[in-house]
Amino acid sequence: MSKRMAKILLVEDNEGDIVLTMEALKDSQLPNEVIIKKDGEAAISYLRELKVSQPNQLPDLMLLDINLPKMNGHEVLTEIKSDPALRKIPIIVLTTSSSENDIQEAYSKHANCYITKPVDVNDFLRVTSKIEEFWFNVVKLPTTN
Repeated sequence: MSKRMAKILLVEDNEGDIVLTMEALKDSQLPNEVIIKKDGEAAISYLRELKVSQPNQLPDLMLLDINLPKMNGHEVLTEIKSDPALRKIPIIVLTTSSSENDIQEAYSKHANCYITKPVDVNDFLRVTSKIEEFWFNVVKLPTTN
């Protein structure tokens, strides 16, 4: 990926996890812009508006919690992956749930990966850093059109 700023959509309702994720991404070597939506409906509305008004500004990556108000992460996955304009956005499920049912459902709805949030703060920061390193330094992402 070039040196352009990475756009990350964080869909998370837990204030503590938002702060930790922002802290980990702030310390990154990669310039990034993080957009935060605190429920599933807000995330879908944001993406639908963006795909019409500024399709070249769609996020490069989405970090999605499963346990969200209004529309849960599984419903968000269904909406995004069924929309041709949005389905290319890589979605990392980053959640406290380690339920086999949640894992199976997320992958059946085309999540790109599923990560259970570590309880330890340092482990959480390390995982977030590794997510960014992998998805922006190792993986070749599609360019926005």
